[in-house]
Amino acid sequence: MREDIKSMTLEELTQAMKDMGEPAFRGRQIFTWLHQRGAGSFEEMTNLSKPLREKLENIYYIDVLRVARKQVSRLDGTVKYLWELMDGNCIETVLMQYHHGNTVCISSQVGCRMGCAFCASTIGGKIRDLRPSELLDQVLFTQRDSGKTISNIVLMGIGEPLDNLDNVLRFLELVNHRDGLDIGMRHISLSTCGLVPGIKRLGELKLQLTLSVSLHAPDSETRSRIMPVNRAYPVEVLLEACRDYYEATGRRISFEYAMIDGVNDSPDCARLLLRRLKGLPAHVNLIPLNEVAESPLHPSSRQAVQQFQRILEEGGL
Repeated sequence: MREDIKSMTLEELTQAMKDMGEPAFRGRQIFTWLHQRGAGSFEEMTNLSKPLREKLENIYYIDVLRVARKQVSRLDGTVKYLWELMDGNCIETVLMQYHHGNTVCISSQVGCRMGCAFCASTIGGKIRDLRPSELLDQVLFTQRDSGKTISNIVLMGIGEPLDNLDNVLRFLELVNHRDGLDIGMRHISLSTCGLVPGIKRLGELKLQLTLSVSLHAPDSETRSRIMPVNRAYPVEVLLEACRDYYEATGRRISFEYAMIDGVNDSPDCARLLLRRLKGLPAHVNLIPLNEVAESPLHPSSRQAVQQFQRILEEGGL
């Protein structure tokens, strides 16, 4: 069975070349072809000998994505890609253009098993994890198709990144490598629904990425109704892990809060959120809920959002 060569680190590629009786520098050449130039086949690697390319073809494969659908916003030029993977499954990637650079929002799984009540991505459940190469390809192929250099990455697409943590960590190592795309950790954001063991592991690694936590409710009773993950890791446990993460990394946390009419948007919720986050350096991102046909939930009114925002700002958040 052939191996996924794009998911290999430079060190692993270098060792593989040595084991094949090739000079060590071949590993770096291949790594550059894959991670800087986005080569889709070994035939493109013209500075490798034909016998070596044939040998690589027999041992390894190179992931490629196919554009199944592409939508471009007439308002701001945002591009949404539906990519078809080599096994026929599909994932979404979004390219957003800002004055500070181009940001790509990537998926980490095909589907999701977290079951959040307001999310369309979880309706069909989780099909499988994405490999490091498939995470990387979303950046590479978006860059190649759009002709725009990607400077920022957010892992906020389909799937829960911390439910695929080993592959996500390998992806971060690859995309951060100076011989690859060389995108710095401080230009990468990772969003989680609150898998506490994963947050603790990120804290231990002291990665300088931005952690975004999908909080969506300040109390466990409300949060458990809309986010099943809260039954395993209640709000109190989650926020304690967030404090530990900040102590370990010094990185300010961003809390995502979808405003849901009649569920989590009351002044009491705002005041409780203030108390919960007191003393923790954080941003709170209030997000109008997106309507999902299969969900009975609806976005908060503009008046409710403004009142909620005012309470938080007056409290110092």
